[in-house]
Amino acid sequence: MPIFLNRCPRSRLVVFALALGAGLNVGPSLATTADEVLAHYGDLAHVMYEDSAAAARRLQTATEVFLARPTPETLADARRFWRAARIPYMQTEALRFGNALVDEWEGRVNSWPLDEGLLDYVADTYGTASDENPLYAANIIASDEVRIGARTVDASVIDRDFLRDLHGAYGVDANVVTGYHAIEFLLWGQDLNGTGAGAGNRPASDYDTNACTNGNCERRAAFLRVVTELLIADLDEMVAAWAPGGAARTDLAAKGAGGGLATILTGIGSLSYGELAGERMKLGLILHDPEEEHDCFSDNTHNSHYYDQVGMIAFWQGQYVRTDGSVVQGPSLRGYTMERDADTAARLDAAMANARLELLRIKETADSGRMAYDQMLAAGNDEGFSLVQDAIDALIAQTRATEAVVASLELQIAVEGSDSLDTPAIVQ
Repeated sequence: MPIFLNRCPRSRLVVFALALGAGLNVGPSLATTADEVLAHYGDLAHVMYEDSAAAARRLQTATEVFLARPTPETLADARRFWRAARIPYMQTEALRFGNALVDEWEGRVNSWPLDEGLLDYVADTYGTASDENPLYAANIIASDEVRIGARTVDASVIDRDFLRDLHGAYGVDANVVTGYHAIEFLLWGQDLNGTGAGAGNRPASDYDTNACTNGNCERRAAFLRVVTELLIADLDEMVAAWAPGGAARTDLAAKGAGGGLATILTGIGSLSYGELAGERMKLGLILHDPEEEHDCFSDNTHNSHYYDQVGMIAFWQGQYVRTDGSVVQGPSLRGYTMERDADTAARLDAAMANARLELLRIKETADSGRMAYDQMLAAGNDEGFSLVQDAIDALIAQTRATEAVVASLELQIAVEGSDSLDTPAIVQ
């Protein structure tokens, strides 16, 4: 069973720093079993998704206040709750790799990048057509119908069925109409600053039916309502999947002890290497392209990257700080490894601590307002390049340390790769 420790919010960083420095299972052997580790892994997943769903509901409340009274102040509040909702969700991302049920579901909630012109009005510089996407500039908020292949889809009412039908249409990944990033675009609009300062700057009046700017304010509000409802429904689905007896727990148990431990390490290794270091960081650095920024409308990418790392550490250490400040801890993969190979466990401890510190450097630089993450990607920005590349290098080292744990425990995993890291010449 997980252990809940009450902590006030101000103590979170202290608790987390102590856990990083000292670990959770030091001292005499506790004879941690794989079954205990896997049961607690499921418990962590469950409470993380509970926190994510609760944060999405707080976002929904803030958006309803905004839609009832669309002012710059209520829009700022809705944006603040969107950023807050990202914190618990990003910590779940290591669950995606290795857990097929999560990976198949994840596209509904966190797909990116998206073709903004599919959803709403865009700047003239966006263009009107794309060879890759027939819906590149469909502007469904301004349309009564949408053509998908041979079908003409009624778009007069924006509801859940319509958005589900349109999401991923034509098999194009950029046809994103549900999830966090669709909501992000609806709240911020396009970021037209390139690698210059500033995020998206959608006016609150885009939702003001009495003084509407850019047209279709009622439909835009309907879209924001429905996509937020869908986010909550999707997160609730994953809460149920990781509850005791849920589908995700059943799938994990079917893998057996070795397969379950390999699943945890696959999640850490693949998120660390192919996804975060590769697709989310190195690709943007190679291309100097702010469109490769994960939270590109809000300039929140530095936080999303950082909390990915916090989540990876949580699954290794068996400890998660909930949004209310309480701490959930229990039998950990770290403790299991430490009892069998202390040196290899310590190597991953050190690599994780270093990766966290490098990502914290990015976060603190962006939070200070001195340099946003997209500015770090700009050609000729040597300081920005160093910040991002140092974090990439630390994540790669973390992956290698994860692979050492895999070898020590005599397991087998396949770490997801990235062209940006493995064959960078083909993406330049």
